[in-house]
This record gives sequence, C-alpha cells and structure tokens, in this order.
Amino acid sequence: MTPLLDLDQRVVFAFSLTLAAGLCTGLGSLLGLVSRRFSPRVLTLSLSFSAGVMIYVSFVEIFPKARESLALGLGPAAGYAATVLAFFAGMLLIALIDNALPTHNLALTDGEQSGVQSQTLLRTGLFSALAIAIHNFPEGLATFVGALSSPRLGIGIAIAIAIHNIPEGLAISAPVYFATGSRRKAFWVSFASGLAEPIGAAVGYLFLRSYLTETVMGLVFASVAGLMVYICLDELLPAAQRTGAHHHLMIAGVTAGMVVMSISLVLLA
Repeated sequence: MTPLLDLDQRVVFAFSLTLAAGLCTGLGSLLGLVSRRFSPRVLTLSLSFSAGVMIYVSFVEIFPKARESLALGLGPAAGYAATVLAFFAGMLLIALIDNALPTHNLALTDGEQSGVQSQTLLRTGLFSALAIAIHNFPEGLATFVGALSSPRLGIGIAIAIAIHNIPEGLAISAPVYFATGSRRKAFWVSFASGLAEPIGAAVGYLFLRSYLTETVMGLVFASVAGLMVYICLDELLPAAQRTGAHHHLMIAGVTAGMVVMSISLVLLA
C-alpha cells in the first residue's frame, strides 16, 4: 500500500477495511448455526465462550483505554472517577433496557425447549446484539481513523478486530437460533450488529470529527464496558448454566473465550 494515496483513495481504503472487519460478525454467526437441533453442550459452550470474550475485553482492554482517554481530558484522579461512573452508568442503562424489553411469544421448533427458556434465549441474543453493536460503533471509528493515518496501522487494527468479531457473532446467533429455530433470523440479527462498525466510521467521518474528543471517547468506552459486563452476568452466564450441561463445560467455554480474546488483543498491540 503506497503512502501517496490521495484523500479520496484513503477514505475508500479505510472504509473498506472497517466494513470487512464488521462483516466478520456475520462470519462468526455461522459458527452458531452448525447444530441442527437443540444441544445443551453446544449452547453452553457458545454462551460461555462469548461471555469470556466480553468479560476479558471489557476489563483488560476497554476499561483501561477509557481511563487513559479520560485522564488526558480531565486529569488522572477525575478521569479515573469519570471512568468508574461511566462504567456503572452503562450497567444501569442496559438494566433499564432489560426491564423495558417486552417478552416474546415464540413458536417452538424443538420439544426439548420450554417457552420460558426460548424467551430467555431470545432476550439473550437481542441484548448481545445491542451490546456488540454499541461496542462496534467506536471500534469502527478507531479502525477508520487508524487506516486514514497509516494503511499499515489500519490493516493491523482491522485484522485484530475481525478476529474478535467472529466470537461476537457467535454470541448473537447461537441464542437467537436456539430460541426461534430460524437460521435466517439468527444470521441477520448478527449481521446487522456488525454493520455498526462501518456506520461508526461513516458517522465519525461525516459528523463527529469536530466533537469527538478524548473525553467523549473515554466516556463511551467506559459505558460500553459496563454494558458488556452486565450482559455477561445477567444474560449469557445464567443462560449457559440453565442449559443443564456440566458446570465445568461452562468454565471451559469462558476460559477459551478469554484466550481467544487475549490473542486478538496481542495482535492489536
């Protein structure tokens, strides 16, 4: 990639990288559609693996980056306090959405599922899609800006984000599929959440260039970290436990998710 690209070429290149990384969420969703029937073991691994990914990236990557950004804008002490407040504000926001989300009456396709279980799984998938879409928005902006400044930097960021978008797609598609029995619905819900990355790039470039300060980005990242942790504790892990599979299988899934997420972040470093 030559550094002598004009502005229009760099914008197209940066947006293409961001789009490709976002579409890997759809690729990950296909992994959640392998099983043709309800499998407690597959579902437990899918949900717990996704929880491991989310918990690890929230505490190891997003929260520290939020604190760093807010410290630059507000100072170390005030920045740390703002990070903590925004983290719990994110948890509060998703809790309010949880209470407001209506229940769904589903036509079940598998006799092993109860109506309550299907409603729980669908809510899990929808919450995961919401959390990941919000998370993907600033990720897309980060990929886009990095690629504009340096094609090599943009490629590195896009590869790392694409890797961890794959299990994020799995986090959405598996519960939606097992709840509805529809592979098409599961895929498109996951695919739509991945589109938040190119949307984030477009919005950032067209509208937010003058307002996207370190402080604003820090608040967004901290609140997203809180939102993702809430999803894991309130939705993913309880749903994995309720499938009836062995408890140690769930722990193995969480650990595997953390390992995969750590590898992607090492690539990003």
